[in-house]
Amino acid sequence: MAIFARTFRTGLVLGTLAAAVVTTGAFAETDRSDGQTLKDTLKRGAVNCGVNVGLPGFSKKDDKGNWSGFDVDICRAVAAAIFNDPTKVNFTPLDNNQRLKALQDRTVDILSRNTTWSMSREVDYGLTFAAVSYYDGAGFMLRRSRNVDSALELAGTRICVQSDTTTQLNVADYFRVNNMTYDEMKFGNVADLLKAYEAGQCDVLTTDTSQLYAYRQAFAKPEEHVILADIISKEPLAPVVRQRDDQWALIVKWTVYAMLNAEELGVSSQNVDEALKSKKPDVMRLVGTEGNFGEKLGLTNDWAARVIRHVGNYGEVFERNVGLGSNLAIPRGLNQLWNAGGIQYAPPIR
Repeated sequence: MAIFARTFRTGLVLGTLAAAVVTTGAFAETDRSDGQTLKDTLKRGAVNCGVNVGLPGFSKKDDKGNWSGFDVDICRAVAAAIFNDPTKVNFTPLDNNQRLKALQDRTVDILSRNTTWSMSREVDYGLTFAAVSYYDGAGFMLRRSRNVDSALELAGTRICVQSDTTTQLNVADYFRVNNMTYDEMKFGNVADLLKAYEAGQCDVLTTDTSQLYAYRQAFAKPEEHVILADIISKEPLAPVVRQRDDQWALIVKWTVYAMLNAEELGVSSQNVDEALKSKKPDVMRLVGTEGNFGEKLGLTNDWAARVIRHVGNYGEVFERNVGLGSNLAIPRGLNQLWNAGGIQYAPPIR
C-alpha cells in the first residue's frame, strides 16, 4: 500500500510538471531558431564571419582588402561547404569588446577569432563553441638580453597584458600559485599593449602563445625577443556560434572535423579528385560517395570534398598560415593529429 501511495504521489508530481511544460513551452519551444542561420546565409549568399582586426597568421587584411589567415580559412571552409565557393564570406573585424556581442546581436553568423572556449562564455552569453580548431596556452615574451629561461624567474617583473582577456586571470593564478609578485600593466587594445612593451614600459608581454609569435613578427628586430617554453594555461580556441540553432552549430563543427579527418585519411586539396574514386569506406563517407551525411546537415553530400578542394585539410591550413613554413614558424605541437603525437582528434564520419 505504501508503495502504491508513493507511486501515486510521484505520478501527480510528474503529471503536474508535464502540464507546466505544455502550458509554458519550457524545454521545448523556448525561443528556438533551428535552421534560421543557414536560411539567412543562403538568402544573403554569403557567410558573415567575425575575425580579429589584424593578427598575422590568423586574420589579416592586405592593402587590396583581401583577408587571409588560419581563422579566416575556417570561415572560407564553411562557405565552401555551403556554396562550393570559399569567397562567399563577409568579414567583419572585431576587437575583444565587440566580438561576443556581435555574435549575440546577429551581426555575424560565426566568430572565428582566436577566442578561448570557456564555460562562462557559453553560459553567460548563450553561445556554443563548435570544435577546437587550435590548442593554445598563455605564455610570455621578453627581450633575449634579459637571459631568462623560465617563467619562474619572472618574480617582481612588470608584465603587459590586455584587459578583458582570459590572460589576466591566467597570469594572476600562475603567480599566486608560485608565491611570486608582479606588477600588472593592462591595456585596452593591442596597439597600446605592443607600444608599451616596445617602449620598455614593461619587462614582459603575455598573451596566448600563438599571438606572441604573431606580435613578434611586427617588431623591428624580432630576433631580439624570445618566447619562453612555459605554457601556463589551457586555451582551446574554437569557432563560436549562437545557441538554439543546432543545425548551424553542426555545420560549423563538422566542417572543422572534416578537415581533421581528411588529414588523417591522407586526403588533401591536391588529391581530392582521386579520393572521389577511392573504395576505402572512411574516405568514401568523407567525400560523399557513400552515405548521405551532407544531406543530414542540410548540405550536399559532397560538402566535405568541397571544403578540402577549395581550402584544404587541417594540416594544409595550419602549415600555410602559422606552421614552420610560414612567417610565424609555430611548431605544430599539441595541434598534431592524435596519431602523430598531438591531441587533435575528430570523431568519425559514419
